[in-house]
Parts: sequence; structure tokens; C-alpha cells
Amino acid sequence: MISFCSACGHATQRIIPEGDSRMRDVCAKASCALVHYENPKIVAGTLPVWQGKILLCKRAIEPRLGYWTLPAGFMELNETCEQGAVRETWEEAAAKVHVHSLLAVLDVPHASQVHMFYLADLIDGAFAAGTESLEVELFAPEDIPWDQIAFKTVTKTLRHYLSNPESPTQLTGVVTYAPKTT
Repeated sequence: MISFCSACGHATQRIIPEGDSRMRDVCAKASCALVHYENPKIVAGTLPVWQGKILLCKRAIEPRLGYWTLPAGFMELNETCEQGAVRETWEEAAAKVHVHSLLAVLDVPHASQVHMFYLADLIDGAFAAGTESLEVELFAPEDIPWDQIAFKTVTKTLRHYLSNPESPTQLTGVVTYAPKTT
């Protein structure tokens, strides 16, 4: 919920605006009445490949601290999805990449996110841990630590790529998380 209007600072109210079908936070000040939309966030990243191996980053931040992931993160304003993926790869793995194509688009409705991964080649094979990574490593397909992968979207993307690494198609779908039972 958004409690105060970003335009005038007045309190908001949760209503269905005229012409809409969803509850929204709307400025309660009649002369403003700004509707505050909350939309999914886009996570953009790459699946970087170097000599048949895949670059993974061990997370230095929550969620899933200490688990392996593809270099990815939230897009910033004024960048394309591909630019965000390249930037995140540099920030998390100090790796320069050449992007080939969009590899996966996965909806994560429970987190209000969309994850997009691009297939990319490391340009020079160089990489290092960025501030959000404990370590960065190239893995041969048979050495991927499957039980230590941070997110289902990363697992799905990796498995999809490895099913046809010479000519991968685009993966789309919805990733859902079942509650853990004890």
C-alpha cells in the first residue's frame, strides 16, 4: 500500500477508480486524485557461456544468500531489458558479454515479477565477483550444483538451455512456488 501521494503528499485511499476494475491507492485530495499504480518488476539477466561452460554467481545478499544464480537483477529506468541484463552481468560478475537472443521470459506472480534471461557469450573469458556475489565460477553442465540454485526461474532457464545448447528456443511460462511443508 502507498499511504501518501507522491505528487502532493496528501493521504491516499484504497478505492476502485472510475473506469478501472482493481483496487488502487488514490490521492484523497479532490484537486489531485492521482492514481498510484503498482506494477510487476522486471528482473533482467544473462546466461553467459564461455567455451561450453556457464557462468554462475554465488549470492552475497538475501534472498537466497550463498546460493548460485545467473547474473541478473532489477531493471533501472531508461534502459532496455537487454541493457539491464548486460549491466547486471557486469555489476555481479565483472563480465563483459555479447548478447545473442532472448532465452527465457518467466512470470513470477507471487513475487509480482517477470524474469527475462538472455543467452550471451563472455567476450574475453574474464570475470570476478561483484559486490552482490560471494564468488563467480564457470560450470560445465555436469558440474552445475543443482541443489544449490537460488531460484526456480534460474533452474528452469538452465535446464531449458541445456536441453538444446546448440539452438535454444525461447522459454516462456509461469513459475509458482508451493509452500514448504515441515
